[in-house]
Amino acid sequence: MRRSQPKAEEQAQAIDLTPMLDVVFIMLIFFIVTASFIKIPGIDVERTAALTAEKRNTAILVAINQNDEIWIDKQQVEPENVKLQLIRLHTENPKGGLVIQADNESSMEMIGLVSDAAIDIGLTNIAVSTLEG
Repeated sequence: MRRSQPKAEEQAQAIDLTPMLDVVFIMLIFFIVTASFIKIPGIDVERTAALTAEKRNTAILVAINQNDEIWIDKQQVEPENVKLQLIRLHTENPKGGLVIQADNESSMEMIGLVSDAAIDIGLTNIAVSTLEG
C-alpha cells in the first residue's frame, strides 16, 4: 500500500503545460498573420541619408541594389518587365503608392526607369526611400 502513495505525490507535483502551449500557439498565429502584411522587396539596400524626410504608407515596394538589379516581391525583375509587375501590384491595391528603395551605388537611370513605368500606369504617389537625416 505504501507504493501507491508516491504515485499520488508525483502526480500532484507534475506541471500542467497546456496553458503554456495555448499561449505559444496564439503567439504563433499572431506572428503568421502579421508577417503577411509586411512588404519586403527581397534584398537589403544601403539607402542614402536625406535632410528632409516624411513617412508614407506604401502598397508597392521596389528595391534597386548596387548592381542595378530591380527586385519586386522578393523576385528579381528584368527592366523590360517592371511595368508589368507594377500593373499587377497596382491592380491588387489601386489606392497604394510606390516606394523605391535605391542603394547608394545604384544608378539614377534605374530609378528613373521604375518611376517612369509607374507614371505610365497611373501611379502618382511615388517616393524614394532614404535614411532619416
